[in-house]
Amino acid sequence: MKHNVLITGAAGYVGTMLVRRFAMREDVSLVIGLDKEPKPELLDGIKNLVWIEKNTADSWQEEVKQLSPTIVIHTAWQIREMYGKDGIQWLWNVTGSEKVFDFVFSTPSIKRFVHFSTVASYGAFPDNTIEHRFTEEESFRKTDYLYAEEKRIVEEKLFEKYSLAKQSGDTTPLVSIIRPAAVTGPRGRYMRIRFGLQAALSGQLRETFIHRLISAMVSFVPVTAKWCRQFIHEDDVVSIVEILAFGEAKGSGYEVFNICPPGDVVRGPDMAIAVGKRPVRIHPYLIRFVFFIMWHISRGKVPTSRGGWKSYSYPIAVDGSKITRIYGFKYSFSSKDAFVKKEGEYMKFIK
Repeated sequence: MKHNVLITGAAGYVGTMLVRRFAMREDVSLVIGLDKEPKPELLDGIKNLVWIEKNTADSWQEEVKQLSPTIVIHTAWQIREMYGKDGIQWLWNVTGSEKVFDFVFSTPSIKRFVHFSTVASYGAFPDNTIEHRFTEEESFRKTDYLYAEEKRIVEEKLFEKYSLAKQSGDTTPLVSIIRPAAVTGPRGRYMRIRFGLQAALSGQLRETFIHRLISAMVSFVPVTAKWCRQFIHEDDVVSIVEILAFGEAKGSGYEVFNICPPGDVVRGPDMAIAVGKRPVRIHPYLIRFVFFIMWHISRGKVPTSRGGWKSYSYPIAVDGSKITRIYGFKYSFSSKDAFVKKEGEYMKFIK
């Protein structure tokens, strides 16, 4: 069977990689890229790509429906909180996602749907431990971190719409939700220098005065007692989505997967060694104070929004073995290797 694949957020970090991988498949006739941003240069020359420059909150459904998509991958998201623009962000993330869900469950040609969620919605709380690994059976928890909270709400809305479609007797596509740990790799670290943890700690932020100030402030790595991170390599993310979109159907019609390699988490001292700096132990409330000050002084240019400090203070460690148990997937990189190694598909683009 030949497939037409719709990818929302196709200009983003993960979306672009999915477009490139899927466009090369022999069983894919067409890739439909939907994004509010222009097509990236990395996607130039892909002949079976149709680009639609629209937000998921816009009207795009009829245009896409004419292209008869059989698989939909929903990656589109405004991750960084926009200062003073909560309404716009809700429109883009929550309303936009609802439009995608409604389209998926009302379009008979669609057989598979993969939705990107996050492990952040398990909630970073003081009583979390590094030893405990959250599983898919554990509920998301309400937090004051907008990214995690919007993702939690959107997952609830997806399940509601799926349940209504099942109850109505309509044929529903196979739904897979993935909750990735922090995604990293050569493309994330070197081709897309974003204002993130690795870029800030390694001193890669050089574009603006604010960037240079932050790089100067983190001449050491601030570490709280329970801070840790789990990372998944970008190549593993793409491979998992490919399995869920094109592989043999397994499990139930609605499955949720934490995606994170097994093994040790990455602790603060590990990060310090990786970026060549010394770790300095600090209290979570100091992180909270600095986040608050930088958020308002920079008017959101420094992504330290409300609640975000908790993710830099308290652990969220997950068990990502379900994708291995059901689909036999084997992770290519451990968390630490994903964080530090210069290996993978996109190393060929690094000069």
